[in-house]
Amino acid sequence: MTVAFFTGSRRRAAVALGAVAAGLLTLSACGDKPTPLATLTVGTESVHSEAACYNDGDAIKESQIQQCLNKKAETTLTVSADDKIRFGVDPEIAEKGWTIFLGGQAAEPEPYTKTYRTIPASAFFSSQTGEATNETQVTIVETDGKKLTGIWSFQLKKDA
Repeated sequence: MTVAFFTGSRRRAAVALGAVAAGLLTLSACGDKPTPLATLTVGTESVHSEAACYNDGDAIKESQIQQCLNKKAETTLTVSADDKIRFGVDPEIAEKGWTIFLGGQAAEPEPYTKTYRTIPASAFFSSQTGEATNETQVTIVETDGKKLTGIWSFQLKKDA
């Protein structure tokens, strides 16, 4: 003989209460919204990066910008000099505009406003003095031309 602990209406109420509690628990686990992604692709190999510095679309503090630009990239992509590197950003980055920085300095005069572009890898492997280098840090910076709102860094390594 089985005994019913709850009547039908109490059982439905308990299930509803459990569903609400599970939903609230799930929402509380998502407290931080992930940053938009930037992606570099060569051939069939792609690497992604979340922002090294991001203030949810607001300007990064002036005192933090240089530190963010100099922060060592955690993501590395190996390329040969004749490869073409495809840069891709989330639409919300492209909406504001983005540019490429090399060695902490802007490499372009104006922000780019499309989500995708291709640049030859050879463009990234000469130093400012004209000497060839085997590694370089490429930084994608979300900017409207006046303020920086996001910074994504990648390490490019020249294939031997």
